[in-house]
Amino acid sequence: MKSTGLRRWTLGAALTLAFALALSAGPVHALQSFADVQQEFRSSEASLYDRKGQLLQQVRMNPNERRLSWVALEDVSPALRNALVASEDRRFYQHSGVDWNAVAAAAWGNLWNTKTRGASTITMQLAGLLDDDLRRRNAPRSIGQKMSQVVVAQQLERNWRKDQILEAYLNLVSFRGELVGIHALSRVLFGKHPSGLSQREAAIAVALIRGPNATPARVAERACRILQEQRAAQECKGLEDFTLLALVRTGSNSEVIVTTTAPQLAPHLARKLLRTPGQSVRSTLDAGVQRFANDALRRQLAALVERNIEDGAIVVLDNASGDVLAWVGSSGSFSNAADVDGVVALRQAGSTLKPFLYELAIEKKWMTAASILNDSAINLPTASGLYIPQNYDKQFKGLVSVRTALASSLNIPAVRTLVTVTPTTFFERLQGLGFQLRESGDYYGYSLALGSADVSLLALSNAYRALANQGHYSGVRTALSDPAVKMRKVMDPGAAFIIGDILSDRSARSRTFGLENALSTRVWAAVKTGTSKDMRDNWAVGYSDRYTVGVWVGNASGLPMWDVSGVTGAAPVWQEVMQYLHTRDQLRQQIPQKPAGVVEQDIRYQDKIEAPRPEYFLAGTEQSLLTTAKSDDISIAIRYPTPGMLVALDPDIPPQRQRIRFAADGLSSGTWRLDGKLLVLPVAKTGRANGKTANRQAAAPDPQLAFDWMPWPGRHVLELLDHKMAVVDQVRFEVRGAVEKASQKSKSIGKKPS
Repeated sequence: MKSTGLRRWTLGAALTLAFALALSAGPVHALQSFADVQQEFRSSEASLYDRKGQLLQQVRMNPNERRLSWVALEDVSPALRNALVASEDRRFYQHSGVDWNAVAAAAWGNLWNTKTRGASTITMQLAGLLDDDLRRRNAPRSIGQKMSQVVVAQQLERNWRKDQILEAYLNLVSFRGELVGIHALSRVLFGKHPSGLSQREAAIAVALIRGPNATPARVAERACRILQEQRAAQECKGLEDFTLLALVRTGSNSEVIVTTTAPQLAPHLARKLLRTPGQSVRSTLDAGVQRFANDALRRQLAALVERNIEDGAIVVLDNASGDVLAWVGSSGSFSNAADVDGVVALRQAGSTLKPFLYELAIEKKWMTAASILNDSAINLPTASGLYIPQNYDKQFKGLVSVRTALASSLNIPAVRTLVTVTPTTFFERLQGLGFQLRESGDYYGYSLALGSADVSLLALSNAYRALANQGHYSGVRTALSDPAVKMRKVMDPGAAFIIGDILSDRSARSRTFGLENALSTRVWAAVKTGTSKDMRDNWAVGYSDRYTVGVWVGNASGLPMWDVSGVTGAAPVWQEVMQYLHTRDQLRQQIPQKPAGVVEQDIRYQDKIEAPRPEYFLAGTEQSLLTTAKSDDISIAIRYPTPGMLVALDPDIPPQRQRIRFAADGLSSGTWRLDGKLLVLPVAKTGRANGKTANRQAAAPDPQLAFDWMPWPGRHVLELLDHKMAVVDQVRFEVRGAVEKASQKSKSIGKKPS
């Protein structure tokens, strides 16, 4: 027993001697300033702010620790400060880093084998938190570490104020599990800011510093002793149950604990912009617009709850700057896939691509807003078979103008227009507008006119913003630190202006939507709706002079909606957001000014298919009287074979029995040329002479535009020539199969097919 006591006395004496020697030692560690420590502190959360500095969203980025923002000492409850000093370092405000009275007491306690408070001061503990080499691991610190800890504590006391030491300690000390700092502990355990901690809560917090992994009963026991030392024993009543309830939250895997006062308005953009713990990003979002758009979407989906619809997304763009003012990626609690970002998710575009198709046709001067299109049944041969488009209401309107066809969103006139424009040309324009379609124009074919391509709400809305800017396109900006966007001309300003005028024309859209609908606003606005196949996607995208608003509703799962169209699904949200923007700004309404190169002309239709009206034209295309004589001339183009088509000959059918019919639209007369050689009709019966059949060989190219050609293997170039023998269209296609058999049979008939 004497030997054991002697060893303890020797250990205590040695420790005291080591501390004394440390006092005379020079600095061994480079000391950080308080400002440096505060600046280097990183919350486990990253924060997204709006353009005015208002907090929008916080996202946890560090999965190993939970730290919240640094808390100033004056924002910490006095009850916590008093409990900490009373429990951990009673002479904190008197000593200069080392409490020698506590050191002596610890040495004496070791001598007599009694338990004491301990000799480590708050300043010494802070030294261990600031220096990784001094941080206490699973084993007690060595004598050398204790000496270094004393040196650093002395340096801290000489260079830092007492309030700075206490503030840094409270922000850096580990509590329970992943919780670091009083801010995280207070939010997780008690659901409040540290400034609001009660005396009982403060005692529990301080008790956790000594035993972060202790059982709730042990924590409550120590917290009660702290309260008793502060002469608040009455707070011990029910303390164990209170402690258990608080500590259970730190170990729950199912409970989502909110540790922030951020309104959590923009989770999807936050995930896009925030990358590192402690990061703060000032976004281009407007908190007011973001909040209103969120609410408007949820109100609409609540009204459509019986229509099998649960998801939606909204984006609001500033036309001039390209700044994203609202980014609502989902409907939140309405959705079973709330993490899916509907702003960037790819969905089928529906009729929302039609404005860009008609703009291109007007820009190329193939059509005008007054041109007549035939809304009647059409069958288009393609490489995969006949393409037979339908209107949304399964009805036909007959002859209509381009203005009516676009504003009323008629499908068949759009397909006829694409026959003129060609899928490849339209595809290239869409790529220029930032759509980044995955396939080629030939892949989509004529269905591209009806939005068979998958697009994102952001890309679609930004393309409409290019219309708002009269053909000038740029990317968008989501953070104020991003460089300003640079515009480039993609569309003809005059054609873009005419499209905007059509999309704002209530009378022109009344053919389908009526005069009163969710597309009408108190301000000038151009808008287009769209619904994809089987009602899986529903769009409303449009712009005013200042803003572009895009809305998508549907189901992230791909399930169809029930009886929901663009005007009843997405359009009410679009209308509400657009009117909010202009009511809030209270700016004078601006109607787009007619650009140079656009003329206004009064028109009338010969057969009165539409009422007389003033119409806009690109200079040089204007006309006052529209006739229907050429209403079916939808294009000058080869209709069959299609570009890139692959034909396989059947080896079981004699070659002379196989044919490919060349067909074209748009010319009343013309000539075929295949692989550089003119094609002429074969010998045809024309009548009888003297009771006998008279034959003739065509001496010149026949104007007939349907030609049955006996196919021959190889790659071919087919050209369509007009009456001046000029090439007006060209396609390349390939024939494969049955080469040898066809060759042998050709020899037997004495002539190779041409």
